[in-house]
Amino acid sequence: MTSSSSTGAAQNAAADSEQQALAEAVARRRNFAIISHPDAGKTTLTEKLLLYGGAIQQAGAVKAKGEQRKVTSDWMELEKQRGISITSTVLQFDYDGSTINLLDTPGHQDFSEDTYRTLAAADNAVMLEDAAKGLEPQTRKLFEVCRLRRIPIFTFINKMDRPGRDPLELIDEIESELGLVCWPVNWPIGSGDRFRGVIDRRSRDVLLFTRAERGRQASEQRLAAGSPELAALVEPELLAQALEELELLDGAGADLDLELVHAGELSPVFFGSAMTNFGVHPFLDAFLELAQRPVARTSQGGPIDPLRPEFSGFVFKLQANMDPRHRDRIAFVRVCSGRFDKDMSVRHARSGRTIRLSRPQKLFGQDREVVDNAYPGDVIGLNNPGMFAIGDTLYVGAKVEYEGIPCFSPEIFAWLRNPNPSAFKSFRKGVNELREEGAVQILYDTDASKRDPILAAVGQLQMEVVQYRLENEYGVETRLEPLGFSVARWVVGGWSALESVGRIFNCKTVRDAWDRPVLLFKNEWNLNQLKEDHPELELSAVAPVVSGVEPIAI
Repeated sequence: MTSSSSTGAAQNAAADSEQQALAEAVARRRNFAIISHPDAGKTTLTEKLLLYGGAIQQAGAVKAKGEQRKVTSDWMELEKQRGISITSTVLQFDYDGSTINLLDTPGHQDFSEDTYRTLAAADNAVMLEDAAKGLEPQTRKLFEVCRLRRIPIFTFINKMDRPGRDPLELIDEIESELGLVCWPVNWPIGSGDRFRGVIDRRSRDVLLFTRAERGRQASEQRLAAGSPELAALVEPELLAQALEELELLDGAGADLDLELVHAGELSPVFFGSAMTNFGVHPFLDAFLELAQRPVARTSQGGPIDPLRPEFSGFVFKLQANMDPRHRDRIAFVRVCSGRFDKDMSVRHARSGRTIRLSRPQKLFGQDREVVDNAYPGDVIGLNNPGMFAIGDTLYVGAKVEYEGIPCFSPEIFAWLRNPNPSAFKSFRKGVNELREEGAVQILYDTDASKRDPILAAVGQLQMEVVQYRLENEYGVETRLEPLGFSVARWVVGGWSALESVGRIFNCKTVRDAWDRPVLLFKNEWNLNQLKEDHPELELSAVAPVVSGVEPIAI
């Protein structure tokens, strides 16, 4: 054999070995985001999943007091003060031979757009419901996003240890209102102060739970449904009722079909209580078995397989000042194909520039560590020198550009005033960086002499967070002057389309950060009036996706 042919054989063997390692790494990955209405227990469930995954030793409830731990996933001071989640974080941990990437999302409805961006990076979603309240508005809204993206949905019905609605009624509500077929993986025995545990539907084993010291793992006892020991541990009527309801489900319900689960048409359902650890462990085990592995992602040139040998990924979130000591800016990148290696050089699709990624980080709430490599399904944090924007694609090899992530129509608008001209430099830096990370949308008056930006948000809390962060992270005090509008629409076709209709009334024309015309209306009635007067003018509630254009900076 010649030296060149032996070299070629060695290279082929090395490539095969690398491809095999990539396939194994992808098979181990599970990635998911939790969607819920505020107060359904999302942050508590996140903490308990980390606890069972061995990532933390003791879980803290959200409203931490005294010696109780602060939650790992809430890192911003304002979150700790208010006991809510208003930013997205990424939490990676290993469990039972799998690597799990948990994309933690804001719990407050004012931040649904941030949640939407996070769902763009998720392969699975866990829909968390309060057993007493059932489906709530924010959950419905986020479910529709999952449906649009055909994301598999796992349902966890929480707070079973408190008085709640009938489990059959909760299942029926999901099926009739969301059009989502349910397959309960376990079934509750009792509820409220008589909640005794769950029956595993597939094995018919009974899992009994004893309340643990707050924050610690609950002890779990598994017994066969016919075990004589059960009589002393569970009231016979509670067990009989649960078994009878299970028979009803077996007779009338659907079968567990993984293809339907992965298509987002059938939801495995779990019952439990995150606060007291009832049902969290069985959920995690079943989730790993049933969840979708990292899947192909849509790009402008067609779907990109995660087993494509060359690295590619997209930026789905930007966050400034996670570490107040360093005033850093982090770009969260979802790895979509190939293997990412520290110090690798990648192409930035929007600008065409080559970038060397020297300090990639694995994030765990506010903590981070330098990561040497990452695989499809993983999320890495990159220091952002101002180059990255939400939706940007990074790639190696043949050009890849993933579909962008759209902005939604804001509902609250206000001038953001800087009363201290000497702080303009810090004001400008803060506004530009917060716009970059999607904390709020920024609009501008068409009159160039009016330099103050207009904040545009889905909810009032977004405005408060921007002001809070400008003061605490950039040292700038600001004033808000509300504008009396509640509806925004982008003009399809841009300025030329708007000019062609001539003068319009009962709305204000502004520019977005990409110099595109946006019309602001006081209410839906004014919007409909304009549509009647100018049916040829096409308007969109979702901002067109940007590619290859630099935004305006103040």
